[in-house]
Amino acid sequence: MSFHTVEQATPRLHRSELAVPGNQPRFFEKAAASAADAIFLDLEDSIAPDDKEQARKNVIEALNDIDWSGKTVTVRINGLDTHYMYRDVIDVMEQAGRHVDMIMIPKVGTAADVYAIDMLVTQVEDAMGLAKRVGFSHIIETALGMANVDAIAGASRRNEALHFGVADYAASTRARTTNIGGVNPDYVVLTDADDAGERAVHWGDMWHYAIARMVIAARAHGLRPLDGPFGDLKDPDGYRAAAHRAAALGCEGKWAIHPSQIALANEVFSPSEGEVTKARRIIEAMAEAAKQGRGAVAFDGRLIDIASIRQAEVMVRKAELIAAGEAG
Repeated sequence: MSFHTVEQATPRLHRSELAVPGNQPRFFEKAAASAADAIFLDLEDSIAPDDKEQARKNVIEALNDIDWSGKTVTVRINGLDTHYMYRDVIDVMEQAGRHVDMIMIPKVGTAADVYAIDMLVTQVEDAMGLAKRVGFSHIIETALGMANVDAIAGASRRNEALHFGVADYAASTRARTTNIGGVNPDYVVLTDADDAGERAVHWGDMWHYAIARMVIAARAHGLRPLDGPFGDLKDPDGYRAAAHRAAALGCEGKWAIHPSQIALANEVFSPSEGEVTKARRIIEAMAEAAKQGRGAVAFDGRLIDIASIRQAEVMVRKAELIAAGEAG
């Protein structure tokens, strides 16, 4: 291991994050009662300019009046390139800051963007005497943000999570797609022709690099990486497949832009009972090996070592977080 120690962000269960538009207060109570681990009340993309002020008032009222127990509650503010952002931060923090767990910052492009919000939030917290320090989650959804993702991830001690915003990222990179997540029929490879002249087509994941790059930056700074939206609400299998790809790369969870996607995310990002049992057996086997002075041991026909313990411990900790959340 490096001599540099990576400090881990506040641990939170983050398998599913439900997006709730701030101009739709009829959804707030349902969101609080849902099975989503986290919720973000949106003041940005889902809100038309004429509705921004009322949406902000709705969100502040909901934060103060609704019981959000058991949920990580986030407010997605407007971007730094708009005149709505400063009022989002000041009004939400001054009037309901004690009920906010995190602020979600969209379209983060540079570390300076993070610094600017950090300064505003810190001043409000100090002025209001708020003991709890709000965390930050950043959406990486532009070419600039991806180019600066390492600096963004390390820009504030408030940072907790990075999200991949696939739709705006596609627009920023001028990718040839109008889908929100999912696969692209143009992103394929062809095998060489066989003896009959036939060539097989293999679909690829055009978002693989972006998600993998974000995951690396997040983990290098102790943050939670999270996959963003999947737009086809009628394709649960497609959502599940996208979530599995993100989980394989190291993401801890995925957005749900409709309540029907919550269960899918919770399913994919929860280790199975069998996986947890195996992880516990690995930890026990390595503990016994250590007593015998061995650093590696055969386990179910495979070699395991110290790295295997770390992998197993990650899975067991995730299972414990899930169990604690269900108990709460």
